[in-house]
Amino acid sequence: MKRFLATMWMVLILSSAAEGQTIYVCENGSVDFISDAPLEMIQASSDKLVGALNIEDRSFSFRIPTKSFEGFNSSLQKTHFNQDYMESDRYPNSTFKGKIIEEIDLTQPGNYSIRAKGTMTIHGVGIDRIIRCNLNTGSNRIEVKSDFTIFLEDQNITIPSIVNKKIAEEIYVGIDLILVPK
Repeated sequence: MKRFLATMWMVLILSSAAEGQTIYVCENGSVDFISDAPLEMIQASSDKLVGALNIEDRSFSFRIPTKSFEGFNSSLQKTHFNQDYMESDRYPNSTFKGKIIEEIDLTQPGNYSIRAKGTMTIHGVGIDRIIRCNLNTGSNRIEVKSDFTIFLEDQNITIPSIVNKKIAEEIYVGIDLILVPK
Protein backbone atom coordinates (compact mmCIF):
# COMPACT_ATOMS: atom_id res chain seq x y z
CA MET A 1 0.00 0.00 0.00
CA LYS A 2 2.85 2.37 0.82
CA ARG A 3 4.35 1.73 -2.63
CA PHE A 4 1.01 2.48 -4.31
CA LEU A 5 0.51 5.70 -2.35
CA ALA A 6 4.06 6.80 -3.13
CA THR A 7 3.47 6.05 -6.82
CA MET A 8 0.19 7.96 -6.82
CA TRP A 9 1.77 10.99 -5.14
CA MET A 10 4.67 10.91 -7.59
CA VAL A 11 2.26 10.79 -10.54
CA LEU A 12 0.29 13.70 -9.13
CA ILE A 13 3.38 15.79 -8.34
CA LEU A 14 5.02 15.18 -11.72
CA SER A 15 1.82 15.78 -13.61
CA SER A 16 0.99 19.00 -11.81
CA ALA A 17 4.50 20.25 -12.54
CA ALA A 18 4.14 19.52 -16.24
CA GLU A 19 2.28 22.18 -18.17
CA GLY A 20 -1.12 21.25 -19.58
CA GLN A 21 -1.48 17.84 -17.92
CA THR A 22 -4.75 17.06 -16.23
CA ILE A 23 -5.32 14.38 -13.61
CA TYR A 24 -8.74 12.84 -12.98
CA VAL A 25 -9.25 10.83 -9.80
CA CYS A 26 -11.67 8.24 -8.49
CA GLU A 27 -12.21 7.79 -4.76
CA ASN A 28 -15.10 5.31 -4.58
CA GLY A 29 -15.46 3.23 -7.71
CA SER A 30 -17.23 -0.11 -7.53
CA VAL A 31 -15.98 -3.58 -8.35
CA ASP A 32 -18.26 -6.63 -8.42
CA PHE A 33 -17.31 -10.24 -8.92
CA ILE A 34 -19.23 -13.44 -9.50
CA SER A 35 -18.03 -17.01 -9.12
CA ASP A 36 -20.66 -19.16 -10.84
CA ALA A 37 -19.68 -22.75 -10.03
CA PRO A 38 -21.84 -25.87 -10.52
CA LEU A 39 -22.86 -26.06 -6.83
CA GLU A 40 -22.71 -22.46 -5.68
CA MET A 41 -22.80 -18.88 -6.87
CA ILE A 42 -20.66 -16.43 -4.93
CA GLN A 43 -21.12 -12.68 -5.38
CA ALA A 44 -19.30 -9.84 -3.67
CA SER A 45 -18.65 -6.17 -4.29
CA SER A 46 -16.66 -3.22 -3.05
CA ASP A 47 -17.00 0.54 -3.45
CA LYS A 48 -13.40 1.21 -2.39
CA LEU A 49 -11.76 1.35 -5.83
CA VAL A 50 -9.41 4.37 -6.02
CA GLY A 51 -7.17 5.62 -8.77
CA ALA A 52 -6.05 8.30 -11.17
CA LEU A 53 -5.98 8.94 -14.91
CA ASN A 54 -3.72 11.44 -16.65
CA ILE A 55 -5.80 12.52 -19.67
CA GLU A 56 -2.81 14.04 -21.43
CA ASP A 57 -0.75 10.86 -21.77
CA ARG A 58 -3.67 8.47 -21.00
CA SER A 59 -1.77 6.70 -18.19
CA PHE A 60 -3.68 5.31 -15.22
CA SER A 61 -3.25 3.56 -11.88
CA PHE A 62 -6.03 1.91 -9.84
CA ARG A 63 -6.13 -0.01 -6.54
CA ILE A 64 -8.76 -1.98 -4.61
CA PRO A 65 -8.26 -3.30 -1.06
CA THR A 66 -9.00 -7.02 -1.06
CA LYS A 67 -10.64 -6.98 2.38
CA SER A 68 -13.15 -4.35 1.22
CA PHE A 69 -15.35 -6.91 -0.58
CA GLU A 70 -18.78 -7.54 1.00
CA GLY A 71 -21.88 -9.56 0.12
CA PHE A 72 -20.69 -13.14 0.38
CA ASN A 73 -23.23 -15.88 1.12
CA SER A 74 -21.91 -16.13 4.69
CA SER A 75 -19.30 -14.65 7.00
CA LEU A 76 -17.40 -17.97 6.82
CA GLN A 77 -17.24 -17.65 3.03
CA LYS A 78 -15.78 -14.13 3.39
CA THR A 79 -13.23 -15.45 5.89
CA HIS A 80 -12.15 -18.23 3.50
CA PHE A 81 -11.94 -15.70 0.64
CA ASN A 82 -9.59 -13.43 2.62
CA GLN A 83 -7.53 -16.03 4.49
CA ASP A 84 -7.35 -19.12 2.29
CA TYR A 85 -7.70 -17.95 -1.31
CA MET A 86 -6.73 -14.27 -1.64
CA GLU A 87 -4.36 -14.27 1.37
CA SER A 88 -5.42 -10.67 2.01
CA ASP A 89 -2.94 -10.02 4.82
CA ARG A 90 -0.07 -10.99 2.52
CA TYR A 91 -1.56 -9.38 -0.62
CA PRO A 92 -3.77 -6.54 0.67
CA ASN A 93 -4.49 -4.87 -2.68
CA SER A 94 -5.17 -5.63 -6.31
CA THR A 95 -3.93 -3.07 -8.84
CA PHE A 96 -4.11 -2.17 -12.52
CA LYS A 97 -1.54 0.25 -13.95
CA GLY A 98 -1.01 1.13 -17.56
CA LYS A 99 -2.18 3.28 -20.45
CA ILE A 100 -5.17 3.71 -22.74
CA ILE A 101 -4.15 2.41 -26.16
CA GLU A 102 -6.35 4.66 -28.31
CA GLU A 103 -5.13 8.19 -28.91
CA ILE A 104 -8.34 10.01 -28.02
CA ASP A 105 -8.97 13.47 -26.64
CA LEU A 106 -10.70 12.81 -23.32
CA THR A 107 -11.49 16.52 -22.94
CA GLN A 108 -14.08 16.14 -25.72
CA PRO A 109 -17.54 15.00 -24.59
CA GLY A 110 -18.63 11.68 -26.01
CA ASN A 111 -18.83 7.93 -25.68
CA TYR A 112 -15.68 6.00 -26.39
CA SER A 113 -14.86 2.32 -26.59
CA ILE A 114 -11.24 1.97 -25.53
CA ARG A 115 -8.67 -0.63 -24.57
CA ALA A 116 -6.73 -0.21 -21.33
CA LYS A 117 -3.35 -1.97 -21.51
CA GLY A 118 -1.29 -2.58 -18.41
CA THR A 119 -0.27 -4.86 -15.59
CA MET A 120 -3.05 -6.24 -13.43
CA THR A 121 -1.75 -7.56 -10.13
CA ILE A 122 -3.98 -9.87 -8.09
CA HIS A 123 -2.79 -12.17 -5.30
CA GLY A 124 0.72 -10.83 -5.83
CA VAL A 125 0.85 -11.98 -9.47
CA GLY A 126 1.19 -9.31 -12.16
CA ILE A 127 -0.16 -10.18 -15.60
CA ASP A 128 -0.16 -7.95 -18.67
CA ARG A 129 -3.76 -7.46 -19.75
CA ILE A 130 -5.78 -5.52 -22.27
CA ILE A 131 -9.21 -4.65 -20.85
CA ARG A 132 -11.98 -3.22 -23.00
CA CYS A 133 -13.79 -0.28 -21.38
CA ASN A 134 -16.59 2.09 -22.26
CA LEU A 135 -15.97 5.75 -21.39
CA ASN A 136 -18.54 8.50 -21.24
CA THR A 137 -16.89 11.92 -21.01
CA GLY A 138 -18.35 15.34 -20.33
CA SER A 139 -19.45 17.69 -17.54
CA ASN A 140 -16.00 17.53 -15.91
CA ARG A 141 -16.20 13.78 -15.38
CA ILE A 142 -15.30 10.52 -17.04
CA GLU A 143 -17.50 7.51 -16.38
CA VAL A 144 -15.84 4.13 -16.92
CA LYS A 145 -17.61 0.76 -17.23
CA SER A 146 -15.97 -2.54 -17.97
CA ASP A 147 -16.34 -6.26 -17.47
CA PHE A 148 -13.82 -9.04 -17.91
CA THR A 149 -12.84 -12.43 -16.52
CA ILE A 150 -10.00 -13.55 -14.31
CA PHE A 151 -8.74 -17.12 -14.23
CA LEU A 152 -7.76 -18.21 -10.72
CA GLU A 153 -4.96 -20.40 -12.03
CA ASP A 154 -3.31 -17.37 -13.72
CA GLN A 155 -3.18 -15.61 -10.32
CA ASN A 156 -1.79 -18.66 -8.47
CA ILE A 157 -5.01 -19.02 -6.49
CA THR A 158 -5.54 -22.68 -5.75
CA ILE A 159 -8.88 -24.23 -4.87
CA PRO A 160 -8.86 -27.45 -2.79
CA SER A 161 -10.51 -30.36 -4.58
CA ILE A 162 -13.07 -30.68 -1.78
CA VAL A 163 -14.66 -27.34 -2.81
CA ASN A 164 -13.82 -27.22 -6.53
CA LYS A 165 -17.52 -27.54 -7.48
CA LYS A 166 -18.35 -24.53 -5.27
CA ILE A 167 -15.77 -22.08 -6.62
CA ALA A 168 -15.50 -21.30 -10.33
CA GLU A 169 -12.10 -21.36 -12.04
CA GLU A 170 -13.12 -18.29 -14.06
CA ILE A 171 -14.36 -15.21 -12.18
CA TYR A 172 -16.51 -12.51 -13.82
CA VAL A 173 -15.54 -8.95 -12.78
CA GLY A 174 -17.51 -5.76 -13.38
CA ILE A 175 -16.11 -2.25 -12.88
CA ASP A 176 -18.05 1.02 -12.61
CA LEU A 177 -16.33 4.26 -11.65
CA ILE A 178 -16.42 8.00 -12.11
CA LEU A 179 -13.29 10.11 -12.45
CA VAL A 180 -13.32 13.85 -11.70
CA PRO A 181 -10.62 16.51 -12.14
CA LYS A 182 -8.12 16.76 -9.30
